Amino acid sequence: MLEHRVKSWVELQELLFEGSWNEALHRFRPTLAFRGMPDSSMDLATGLNRRGGDYSRQEHVMLRAFRKYARGTAYPCGSVWDWLALAQHHGLPTRLLDWTFSPYVALHFLSENLELYGTDGVVWSVDYRETNRLLPRPLKEQLRQEGADVFSAEMLEEVAPRLKSFDQLTRRSFVLFFEPPSLDERIVNQFALFSVMNAPSSRLDTFLEKQERGVRRIIVPANLKREVRDKLDQANITERVLFPGLDGLSRWLRRYYNPKPPGPPEGL
Repeated sequence: MLEHRVKSWVELQELLFEGSWNEALHRFRPTLAFRGMPDSSMDLATGLNRRGGDYSRQEHVMLRAFRKYARGTAYPCGSVWDWLALAQHHGLPTRLLDWTFSPYVALHFLSENLELYGTDGVVWSVDYRETNRLLPRPLKEQLRQEGADVFSAEMLEEVAPRLKSFDQLTRRSFVLFFEPPSLDERIVNQFALFSVMNAPSSRLDTFLEKQERGVRRIIVPANLKREVRDKLDQANITERVLFPGLDGLSRWLRRYYNPKPPGPPEGL
């Protein structure tokens, strides 16, 4: 796994978009998933990991209860993957982890918390073509048939209609990325996707540490965060856009008009 510590906004852009040329398509179409975090020491534990205890039982019981009590909502969910995505989206601890196709959305989550501007942040970058090499044959075949690099909930349901059958596809650990259904504008605007592993107790950071290709950590030093944040605001990558509605608007205004902005950017 590669790790780079950037020194400038320009160097950050170069690394985020490095290798984005797709020779087969003759387009700049990278196959990367990004996750931004405000503290570079944060791990990639899922909500389920953080709870501890009996992972498999907790996952089954909580998801069963969620499906029972959420059926009267406006969200149409057919498969267990739809339900899992909906549960993750609304804060239930699951085996899923949030990622995005957009490096700028990742930078937003790295830089939105003003209280952590004294701490280095990190952007994780994973090439899902590389992690797909470790998928069991039925999942690889599904991608081939669909001409895809990431899964949809419908694609996963065809191969593994239940989490138990998903976990039993192979004894080896693997990770895949899938696009959640467009449950609301927030998922759409954040260009969201989820990672999922084939055991509720699996740790993604432990898995990625062993990968020699396609995984990178980009460290954004604390003294660069303010410049990143201001340039994202200028590019309209803000809470107002990523969290549509009055809550997102209030979050943006509260941060944007903070009477005590973070310290000066690098070089000032």
